[in-house]
Amino acid sequence: MKIVKIAVHQVDLPLKEGRYTWADGKFVEVLDSTLVAVTTDDGRTGWGEVCPLGPFYLPAYGPGARAGIGELGPQLIGLDPRDLGRVNAVMDQALLGHPYVKSSLDMACWDLLGQAAGLPLVTLLGGRDGAAVDLYRAIGQEAPEAMAAKVAGYRAEGYSKFQLKVGGAVEEDIARIRACRSVLDAGELLMADANTGWQQHEAQRVVRAVRDLDVYIEQPCPSYEACLAIRRNCDHPFILDEVIDGLPALLRAQRDLAMDAINLKISKVGGLTKARQIRDLCASLGIAMNLEDSWGGDVTTAAIAHLAHSTPVNFRLAATDFNSYVTVSTAAGAPQRKQGRMAASQAPGLGVTPRPAGSDWAAALRDRLAQITGLPLPIGCLRPGLSLLLACVHTIYCLKNLSGFLYFAQRLCCRAAVL
Repeated sequence: MKIVKIAVHQVDLPLKEGRYTWADGKFVEVLDSTLVAVTTDDGRTGWGEVCPLGPFYLPAYGPGARAGIGELGPQLIGLDPRDLGRVNAVMDQALLGHPYVKSSLDMACWDLLGQAAGLPLVTLLGGRDGAAVDLYRAIGQEAPEAMAAKVAGYRAEGYSKFQLKVGGAVEEDIARIRACRSVLDAGELLMADANTGWQQHEAQRVVRAVRDLDVYIEQPCPSYEACLAIRRNCDHPFILDEVIDGLPALLRAQRDLAMDAINLKISKVGGLTKARQIRDLCASLGIAMNLEDSWGGDVTTAAIAHLAHSTPVNFRLAATDFNSYVTVSTAAGAPQRKQGRMAASQAPGLGVTPRPAGSDWAAALRDRLAQITGLPLPIGCLRPGLSLLLACVHTIYCLKNLSGFLYFAQRLCCRAAVL
């Protein structure tokens, strides 16, 4: 089995809630995701996805992912995708750093390995542990009452674990934590995630003010040293995220007893191969984990499900169903949330069949119109010709000026590139 082709597809993922806000007023409304298709000489295609949370969360951004894949792709042609150690060694030699660029390629190779073996990735990554995986719901930064209302709403949908976006003004963050904790029962989990948004003195004020509450404190400050100082003056369970970007960082933090848990993001560490290494070391060291990624759609959610479901349940805090946050579905067979939980597919590989924008022009047109106009299209599953006619009528109705139409035409393009 040899890699013969790598194709890259850009996909916009609009958020169902319209906007997601976190520390320092940063926000996104539409995520820039990259789907990668790796095809082999026996006709199989493996898929991967990388979706940075904008250009200002981690040192990663959407166009950078595609540029980096363009640099790495020619180096992988002719390799056996099942030789994951070799694939990762070639990528690391060809491109220093930029782990997020390598993540989708590594993920696609894992998908091919599973397809070739006839096994789901959950089996290859260690075996299914438990019937399903608990999910947490991330609550974007708003006024305390609005955030508490969202916690209550998602709790009614079956979630019992929540990640609360703080990292703003100290007094308001204290109010956010108290308001959200007040709508939860004992045993339900609340994580106050500052996403590096507090200075050390601010973090110290917050943790002292909520000392009486059952809450995890997550990544309060930008630097490891500041987080460690807060950890040593904090009674709460402590999670590190942004500063844990590989095995050396994990080993340093474990030596310093700097955390009780980490957020393990697939693309932050370079893909499933390296995420599995870190996951297994955490389990051996007794460190709990949230298993997730920076963001993504159906393909990323499938990869998260396989990694999380193969993680020993006693070290698994929660995982994330990112495909439930966005309005666009990019693959059939992706995991779906049921009462705050999800399960990895039992089909070979990732178990998904992607449909990137542009592969079905009629479906892509319908999807783009719905995204841009914000209005439902009464087209359903009609024949493509009629779909196009109705879509054009809908376009004329909804986009009443030339500039709006030009914007629509621009966003309709899938911006696919083939290496």
